[in-house]
Amino acid sequence: MEFAIEYWHWIIFGIALMLSEIFIGSFFIFWFGAAAVVVGLLILPLPDMSPTAQLIIWVVSSAAFVLAWFKLIKPLNIDKTKAGLSKEALIGEIGQVLQVPSGDKRGKVRFPAPVLGSDEWLIISHETVSIGDRVSVVDLSGNALIVKKA
Repeated sequence: MEFAIEYWHWIIFGIALMLSEIFIGSFFIFWFGAAAVVVGLLILPLPDMSPTAQLIIWVVSSAAFVLAWFKLIKPLNIDKTKAGLSKEALIGEIGQVLQVPSGDKRGKVRFPAPVLGSDEWLIISHETVSIGDRVSVVDLSGNALIVKKA
């Protein structure tokens, strides 16, 4: 009795590889599993395919899936937000004073377009500003912006 690789062997192998990704978390082995499922589905209409041809199809499709993942799909998922870069995103922004800071009370500035999700921010100023003045952000202090006249 000779052992023959059936279509369902490849499909089970592919599903096992894809499920192993739950525990590994690299999202790399998933593509080897997807390629194994492809081989299993190709064997359905071509049941006399040799084991060598099956292995070659698996290697080529695995390489194609991995290449497509790293070159085409993964670059689309790059985070283009400025989250975590608040200081760099805010410094140099110019807005208009809505409320003047006085003593320990913070003022308020409005930007023409929302900056990091908000168009109004609390401000601290070391120089005298008045309502309507244009100010530029020079630094950050907690949740308030340190500004100077623009």
